[in-house]
Amino acid sequence: MRSYQLRRYVVQPGEMESWVEEWRTEIVPLRERFGFRVEGAWVVPDEHRFIWILSYDGPEGFAAANDRYYESPARLAIQPDPARHLDEIETTLMEDVLRFDLAPEVETTT
Repeated sequence: MRSYQLRRYVVQPGEMESWVEEWRTEIVPLRERFGFRVEGAWVVPDEHRFIWILSYDGPEGFAAANDRYYESPARLAIQPDPARHLDEIETTLMEDVLRFDLAPEVETTT
């Protein structure tokens, strides 16, 4: 089952352009190599916010794949670390409600 992660960052003032360029050229291609998919990305310029949704659908699950990504030699080799542009990082793991049966179970008697 595909899992999604909402990632919300506060980018240091004046560094959004540099952050987005490094994210596009370094982070996105590497995430894709590890089986992740970028569902979308947005900026809120007045608040210095960068928001993106990342998904993964693999047997090991999102958390294990994320650990494998961060511990990989390829990720460790990205220098300087793009995270230097970020003041705050907040992540939320999400599941698609369209894949769940939200109707209450109904008992029937005959």
